[in-house]
Amino acid sequence: MTRRGTIDRNRVREAVEAAERHTSAEIVVSIAPFFIGSVERAARRAFERLGIANTRRRNGVLVFVVPARHQVMVIGDFGVEACVDSSVWREVASQIAHAFARGDGTGGLVDGIARLARALSTPFPHKHDDVNELPDQPQGQGLPS
Repeated sequence: MTRRGTIDRNRVREAVEAAERHTSAEIVVSIAPFFIGSVERAARRAFERLGIANTRRRNGVLVFVVPARHQVMVIGDFGVEACVDSSVWREVASQIAHAFARGDGTGGLVDGIARLARALSTPFPHKHDDVNELPDQPQGQGLPS
């Protein structure tokens, strides 16, 4: 059980691990502290910094969250952008942002990650020889220990 407004890193990691058992796509969650400036610009920098564009099949997806601002961006590499309608990213981002506004950020992330897995499992099914190329643990600052 976590305090209202905190993120349960273990539950989020477990959600990413469960998602990646259904898809070969790589899902990375990045949590940012409050900052002034463009969330989109910060998300795109995180996408590059975290190496999401470096996956073998170009099938990385970033879930970039700024809890204090209740803002979320979901960005897919060009491999997934070609296969998954951009409305999925917007809907998942909106659903997670609303959960943060309600004080259930962890639940929103877990549900959003599961939704991403469903959308990614058809164009990028999990294969027996799949290699986990990116970390499952949430990245970034602003996370409780």
